[in-house]
Amino acid sequence: GNHTVVEWYLIAGVLLVGIALAGSMVDSLPLTLAVVYLGVGMVLGPWGIGLFEFGPISDSALLERLTEAAVVVSLFGAGLRLRIPIRDRAWWVPVRLAFVSMALTVGLIAVLGWWLLDLPFGFAVLVGAVLAPTDPVLAGEVQVRDPWDRDQLRTGLTAEAGLNDGSAFPFVLLGLGLMGLHDLGPGASQWIAVDLIGTTIGGLVIGGLLATAIGRAVLHLRRRYEHAVGLDGFLLLGVLAIAYGGAQVAHASGFLAAFAAGLALRRIEHREQGDHPDQAERAPTDDAAATHPEQAPAYLAHTMLTQNEQLERIGELGLVVLTGAMLAGTGLAWQAALIAPALIFVVRPLSVILGLIGAGVNTSQRRLTAWFGLRGVGSLYYLAFAIEHGVGGADAELLASVTLTTIVASIVLHGISVTPVLNRYRRRADVVTAEA
Repeated sequence: GNHTVVEWYLIAGVLLVGIALAGSMVDSLPLTLAVVYLGVGMVLGPWGIGLFEFGPISDSALLERLTEAAVVVSLFGAGLRLRIPIRDRAWWVPVRLAFVSMALTVGLIAVLGWWLLDLPFGFAVLVGAVLAPTDPVLAGEVQVRDPWDRDQLRTGLTAEAGLNDGSAFPFVLLGLGLMGLHDLGPGASQWIAVDLIGTTIGGLVIGGLLATAIGRAVLHLRRRYEHAVGLDGFLLLGVLAIAYGGAQVAHASGFLAAFAAGLALRRIEHREQGDHPDQAERAPTDDAAATHPEQAPAYLAHTMLTQNEQLERIGELGLVVLTGAMLAGTGLAWQAALIAPALIFVVRPLSVILGLIGAGVNTSQRRLTAWFGLRGVGSLYYLAFAIEHGVGGADAELLASVTLTTIVASIVLHGISVTPVLNRYRRRADVVTAEA
């Protein structure tokens, strides 16, 4: 009825104001905001006061749309934060993590599910693929906040999360194909050519080209005619929608396109600004900079990133609160109770160690990369995607249980450990710098 809408406004209002006020208090606690949101969701959902019900299976279509939007926004943000030239050796680590370690994660979980838990092989591959992507939305604390940050751990984790939401997609389709819900072609030929190679390369190329064209056009209009100024929020959503939509129309990965679009806009700025350490050149905020011949690219990248961060925060809040509420309707399957800790404590570390053999990453960075393989909104998206593509009945319930259990375990474990672990890492890094 009508009063429920009013209640929703009040709840949303209290939540948003409360978080705006309490956000800085959380910083001093060994907790992330995501842990707080999760608790809020549990309180508001059927386990608590029962304000609303939301189920990954009953509401899978809506969940797919919401998570898709949140993932696209955060992948674009991840790309915008990475001020690393395309040919830089720094890409070597995240590319190995996103493709080699990600494929190993799928394989290890598939073997675990099929061999130890007696799941059908196709379904076990699907479970591995849904859990494979690390999260670009939730790992904010561990990721690059400032584009001038060249810390290897943070840039590696940010770029890995930027790539592997897209690189997990072929494996989700493989799992669905083995279950008879997607056409793999004779001898999986169609899967290899189209789903694996085509979507990956296509997504990166399409996103990069479209964003470069739009970015250059905007800068040209600003510098030459002082047009196309203001309304950067519109521009942001437009670039996102065009990159994602353009890739999807071409049957390429929209997620990789969104990440490549962010990278492309940052690249325009980087190529024109170079590596100026000067703060003033970094993020000019006054409006005159928008059309200034030298400062326009930095201004554009900066405003896009600021607007995008607001969207990312709202998306994270909404989806983690929903996750807390979804727990109530999702039972804890015994398989889930095994797979979640196995992924966090065994599979992730193993896949990172194997994926980074010979990559020249020092021990503490390798350890932290192994630990901070956060699972979140990307996995929720693929859960909803699988259900929308015909996974149903007991399979859907088990998949939902495994996915939600893993995400919640990940949010809580990483949320509690991130502050102390990173403080130790920073202290060590400072010691190393001092000695050097």
